[in-house]
Parts: sequence; C-alpha cells; structure tokens
Amino acid sequence: MNPTAMGGGPARVLVVDDLEASRFIACSWLRRSGHTVVEATTAAEALVALEADSFDLVLLDVHLPDMSGYDVTERIKADPRTSSIPVVMLSATYIEPEDKVVGLTRGADAYLAEPVDPGELLANVEAALRYHRARALAEHLAARLTRLTTATLAINAATTFDALAQAASIGAAEVLDTDATAVLTAPSGAVRVVTTGADPRLAPDPADVERWMSSLTPGIGVTVVEAGALPWDPAAVAVLARTKLRRPPIGIVVGSRSAAGDDDRNLLRQLAQAAALAAEGLHTFAEEHSLALTLQRSLLPRTLPRRPELPMTARYVPASSNAEIGGDFYDVTELDGQLLIAIGDVCGHSIEAATVMAEVRHTLRAYAVEGHPLAEILRRVDALLQRFHPFSGLTTMCLLQVDLEAGTMAVANAGHVPPLVVDDSGAHYVDVRGPLLGIGLQRPEATPLRLPPGTTVLLTTDGLVERPGMDLDEGMETLRATVSHTEDMDDLADRLIAELGQDKRDDIALLVLRRLG
Repeated sequence: MNPTAMGGGPARVLVVDDLEASRFIACSWLRRSGHTVVEATTAAEALVALEADSFDLVLLDVHLPDMSGYDVTERIKADPRTSSIPVVMLSATYIEPEDKVVGLTRGADAYLAEPVDPGELLANVEAALRYHRARALAEHLAARLTRLTTATLAINAATTFDALAQAASIGAAEVLDTDATAVLTAPSGAVRVVTTGADPRLAPDPADVERWMSSLTPGIGVTVVEAGALPWDPAAVAVLARTKLRRPPIGIVVGSRSAAGDDDRNLLRQLAQAAALAAEGLHTFAEEHSLALTLQRSLLPRTLPRRPELPMTARYVPASSNAEIGGDFYDVTELDGQLLIAIGDVCGHSIEAATVMAEVRHTLRAYAVEGHPLAEILRRVDALLQRFHPFSGLTTMCLLQVDLEAGTMAVANAGHVPPLVVDDSGAHYVDVRGPLLGIGLQRPEATPLRLPPGTTVLLTTDGLVERPGMDLDEGMETLRATVSHTEDMDDLADRLIAELGQDKRDDIALLVLRRLG
C-alpha cells in the first residue's frame, strides 16, 4: 500500500499526453501544487510505468497515438493492482456530452475538456485523491482487521503454550507487517520466546527476557512499554497483557516504527489481550488437569502387594487431551493367601465417573472379603450400578483370582479387554467374555486357568489399544505383537506406554504380573 495513498498531502501523479505543450502545462500546475509528476507520451509507456511503479492518480489524454485513452482506462481498472487508482481524463476534442458519458462509463473518475482552467484541474485532482485516499485507508484497515481476526483465531486455537507463543508472534508480524516477538511464561515457570523475521535484536536471550519479565509489575489489562525500556532492543515497543494478578503477563514486542500510530497500537493491544485470555484458558486447563490427576491417583492403590513369587507393576496415564478425571482403575486385594486382581473402566470423564469408580472399587473389595466367587461379585456390582447409577454407571471390568499354591487363576470378564497371557509359546488373549456391568444381563461363571512359572499376564483398559481410525481388534493385535515375556516388567510397561500410549484421548490403566518359579 502506497503511504501517500492514505496520508494526504503531495501525491505521485502519472501524466499521459502525446502533445508536449499540453503535457508541460499540466505537469507545471501539478508540480506547483507540490505533487510528484512522472510523464508518459504513449499508452505503452503509461502501462509500463504503472507496472513498474505505484501512483496515486493518472491524468490521461483521451487521444493517444497507440491506443485510445478509454482503452487505457479499462486496462487500469481491470488490473487488481491498479484498479483503485483514480483516472482523470483530459480531452482537447470534446464535442458531445456522449463523449464524457463514454469516458465515465468506461472507468474514468473525472472527465475534463481543454482548455481547462488550472483551478478546475487541480480541484478535480484533489477531489479524486480524497476519494482514492479514503478508499485506500478503508481497504488497508479492512485488510488489517481481517488479519487480526485470523491471528485471533489462531491464538484461540493454540492448545499449548509453545503454540500460543508461535501464534501470537506470527499474528503480530502479519497484522503489522513487521518482525515480532511473543513472550510468555508456562505453568512450569519456563519463559517461552518466539520470534518471527531475521532481525537479531528481536531474538533476545530467554534469560534476559526472564529477568526483564520478572522485574515488571503491570496491573490487570494492557500496558504499553515505550521504546527505550527493553534492554535487548531500545528501539522496540512492547505491549503487556494479563488477566489476573497471579498470572505472569504476556508480551508482544515489535519495532517502534511499526507501532507509531494509534491504530497500530490498538491492534497490538487487541492481539496481546487475546493472547492473555488464551493463556488464561491454558493455565486453567493445566491446573484442572493437575487437580484431576492428583484426585485420580488418590483413588488408586498407593502400593501393590509384594509377593516374591508374583511380582507386579502398574501404570496409570491420564488422557492427554482431557482435563477431567476419568473412571479407569486397577486394584489388588489379598484374600487368605490368594490375590484378587481387578481392572476396570467406568464410562465417561467427569467427577461422577470418578465417584462411581471409587464406589465400584470399594464395593468389589467388600464382596470379595465376604468370600463370594468372581461371577457373583460381578452380579452384585451389576445390581448396585443398576439401582444407584442407572444412567451413568456403565462399567467394564476384568477380575483375576490367583492361587499361587495351586498354580491357577480364575478369570471373569464383564465387557473388558481380556487378559493377555505371555509365555514360551507366545502371546495370546484369554477367551473369556461377559456383558458389561450396569445393564442386568446374565453372566457366565469364572473360567479356571493354569498359571505355570514363567507366565506373564497383562491387564489394560482400552485406552492403550484404541486409537482413531483403528479397529479395537487391530489395536489389541498390535499390543499382542509388541509384548515379550522375557523383558523386565517395568521396562515392558514403560515401553508399552511410550510406544502405544502417547497422545491418547482416553485414560490408560496397565497392570503386569509374572509368575516366577
């Protein structure tokens, strides 16, 4: 955008006339009024000049030796790059009103007939320039507001602090057409600094930025830090925004020339405010996620029973994309020399799901202590869920009762991922089935199985085997092909989480046990 097109004052004018005398007179009047004039004698010269340079107005003779002025006007108005430039047509042979109508119809902004009074010519030029400048300013502001909207959408779409800093710096650079730096502090206390462009002054050392940020105490809202206050770039201007006093401010830094006007600074303020609001959302999400994780872990066993002949390890990984608490759980209960091992998943992510999960876990223990067999425990838990949680208590669960002295285990399943058994012959899922809990269907008795030394049993919730675009059976097969019965159990659990459990939409509970000789 040509700066003079928006600011008023002298303009750049292209005068096109093949008659030297007429051209000289018009150019003289324009130059005396302070305008910069470029001359052309033919339509071809005029079009080349318009291609190579920018102008605020074209003073165009109707009759040129190589092309009609009407055709030149149409060419100017048809080109998006020059369509907004006003064209004042000048005719020495104007006879009929229709000639003027043709000129205006084909794109001219004014049509004058020679001889023309200097005052009339200059008045028409100034009127055309006023319209051109107003239109150029409106288009410029509209384009900036469009870029501001796009930048704000990108800022609000950021799901991490790194992505937010990137969106804020790119947004400021695009809105103000300059290099920009965004500075923010993550919940960990680490300062994120993202710079666009190649200006080394706008890419400061994060340690310098951290010291500068810690020395600031801006209030709630938006604060402008004027040039001279930034230690790494005295010529830069910063805008700081914060939504709460307990939150660190968000900073956006640009060159002072890019934020010289009120409009520029208002746009920068809006960007900083949008970034601060987006950061508040991320801070809140991080706090809720941490609280949910703490609450979830408090509902799980703090330790597992230690049996030298049956070592076990467990992992719990919360969903990476959900701040709410989930209903995944595992439990191990010692019962008169035997072990009752449970893993389950209450549908949903909410405090209610966690409440149901805790109730199911404690109810399961109570029925187990009373000595009920596995199938009966599931029937009683099923009845409890139907009565007290008929709409929110749908639960899957798998139970194992391990008798080490007999070298056996009984398995009862309620709609859950079946146990994966790994031994010298390979890895296979135990074929035990049953309806999920909370719907009152008949369920089979537990299935007895041998548990010889060297056998590894892996229990997991569906978060480890489910992924978008993949069938559950395919995910289970991927898990089966991944495990090894010779691998250390802690190493195996960590590797499975690293390979199959990253960026999941659902929580993951994993329990691995191994019968030793």
